[in-house]
Order: sequence, then structure tokens, then C-alpha cells
Amino acid sequence: MPQIATWEQVKEGLISDIYFDRTKKILEAKGIDLHVSVEFMAHKLPSDWNWAVFAGLDECTEILKDLPVEVRAMKEGTIFNTQQPVMEISGKYLDFGKHETALLGLICQASGIATMAARCKKAAGKKEVISFGARRMHPTIAPLIERNAYIGGCDGVSAIAGARTIGKDPVGTMPHALILLIGDTVKATKAFDEVIEPKVRRVSLIDTFNDEKFEAINVANELGERLYAVRLDTPSSRRGSFEEIMREVRWELDIRGHKDIKILLSGGINEKSIKSFNKIADAYGVGTAISNAPVVDYSMDIIEVDGHPLSKRGKMSGRKSVFRCKECFNTRVSVKNETAGNCSCGGAEEELLVPLISNGNIKYTLPDPSQIRDFVLGQMDKVAM
Repeated sequence: MPQIATWEQVKEGLISDIYFDRTKKILEAKGIDLHVSVEFMAHKLPSDWNWAVFAGLDECTEILKDLPVEVRAMKEGTIFNTQQPVMEISGKYLDFGKHETALLGLICQASGIATMAARCKKAAGKKEVISFGARRMHPTIAPLIERNAYIGGCDGVSAIAGARTIGKDPVGTMPHALILLIGDTVKATKAFDEVIEPKVRRVSLIDTFNDEKFEAINVANELGERLYAVRLDTPSSRRGSFEEIMREVRWELDIRGHKDIKILLSGGINEKSIKSFNKIADAYGVGTAISNAPVVDYSMDIIEVDGHPLSKRGKMSGRKSVFRCKECFNTRVSVKNETAGNCSCGGAEEELLVPLISNGNIKYTLPDPSQIRDFVLGQMDKVAM
């Protein structure tokens, strides 16, 4: 039996933690329904991250757009840091409080995936990064994984439904299964070339049976300029020095006149290995590192009750503004009544929390995944790893 929730159940609040449902019953029984403002903020980031990418806003909008609330949020794809609210909701608590669990789930996982994709892409620079991670997670969330991998910076995604979500063609090579069933790497690559439509790039997987160097030579001699790349997915038990294997393959291709054939790496690739391999490799297929990225641990906290600043211990009460310098990317948090000014560098500040929803009306056209990706990549030179 499928163990997944429907979107209707999410919007009904059935994915809520039970204590929110009980809180709703108590408040209704006591006739308490106060106007509150809440903020979503990460107080720490995973691992050694010093920034993250805000993602998941598109799905949050689906939940909030029909409610009598006011929402301010950073644009999806905004790079942010700790102690900076990424979204604020104002309205009667009983109108939206039950959705806390779902809203957090949507942005926590999406932001984690988008951030890891962005970190891999930053490490790769101009070299290609493809999301190969759909197989590592529940299949029903493959589109979520692929969308957020793409907006974070991946150049392509492999899962069919995920590619449709972002309006792109899926990107892939060939599996070991094809080579095992045909029985030979060169024959399998030739079969791929004969059957698959010409617009699909020819990438030969060269580590199924024999030494990568000789398989690379054989497929390159057979397909010539029709071969776009060779892919190394060599298991760690057979690798030795993966970097030396790559150097050897590159050398042998180059001295035979195949300098245009690229080397694509996959299998356990992450941001750190990309940094190590980037001087030789031309492209990467990144799987588990992106699809199983650590979540960004946001919390949703009440910061104002009935017009008065109020929050629990450890949180800063009151509605806030987040100002960022357009020139140097310096960011500061202030009380909401302040206005944007000029940074010490001379650049103009802009408010990052902008109106998104007002009483059921979405205030601007939500960007498509390609626009969000461009936005993320446009910020990447402003941040360091």
C-alpha cells in the first residue's frame, strides 16, 4: 500500500503534528483567536555551511494562497544566512497555525537540496553538474529533488518526471545494465548510437568489464567525433587513485586526437571531491550528496501577538526587515519600521522580505525554475565556500 500523503491531506492540515491540532481545539473551546505574526528562521546551518539557498516557497504559496493572511518572504533562490528571517506570516493563528509542520517540511528539505546543489555547482565552476540522485529517495518526491537540485545550480536532471517539472529534457548516459545485457562496452555504445535520437549526447560508460583506459580508447576509435564523453563510475573497491585513472584516460584520449571527448564522473561525487577532480574532469553526475542533503533546520516562531512584540526565550520578538547591499552583499536585520539606506561601501540597500500574499492574492508572478536558477547563480560570486 502506498505510504504517501496526498496534497489534499497536506492542505487540510492532516500532516500537522498532533499538538497543533490539540492547540486548535483548546483555543476554539476557550474562544481565543488572536492575530499573530510568525517568522521562519534558521538559527544554525548544517556542517560547515556559511550560507544557504531559500527554496520551497512555491509549494508554501499553494498552502497559504487561499488563507486570510499576509505573507512576506524572500524571493525563492535568495542566498541567506542564520538569524535572517526568510518568511513571515501575519493573521489569525487559527487560520494558519495548523500548517506549521507542513510549511517547515517544505522549506527545510527543499532548501537543503538547493543549497547542496549550489555548493557542488560553485565547486565545479563552469563545468557541468547533473543531478543523479532520484534513486536514493522515495520515488514520489523525485520531482521535488530534481526541481530543487536544478534551481540550486545543477545543469540538468536525470529523472523523467523531475525534468518535466522544470520544463527541460532529462539528461543521462547509459546504465551498466545495457552493457551487461549486450555483453560488450563498444557494442553497447554502438547500439546506443544506432537507436537513440541524434539530439541525445553519446556518453559511454567505460568501467563495466575492462580497464577504463582501454575501453575509452576503444569507444573513442569506434564513434569518433560522435562520442561526447566517457563516463567513469568506477566503484571504490576498484579505484585505487581515481585521479590517476582519470589522468591516464585523459592522456590516452588526447594523444590519439580525441581532445574534445569529455570525462564525466559519477559515483560518490560531492562538493569536496569536485574540488579535487575539477582540474581534470569535465562534468559530474551527483547523486546521494544532493538528494540526501542535510535539511536546513528552520523554526517557525511567534514574534508578535495582538500587535505587541512577543516571543519565547531565545528568540527576538517583533517583525523584522532584512536589508542587503546590492553591491557588496552585506546583510543586516532590523526592526520592520526602518527603511533601506546606503551601505558603508556606498551601495544601495534593498529589502529582502517582500509582500507575497495579501488576503488570498499573490502579489507577483512566481518565477519559473530557470529564472530561479539564474537568480541563484547570479549570487554565487558574492559568497565563498
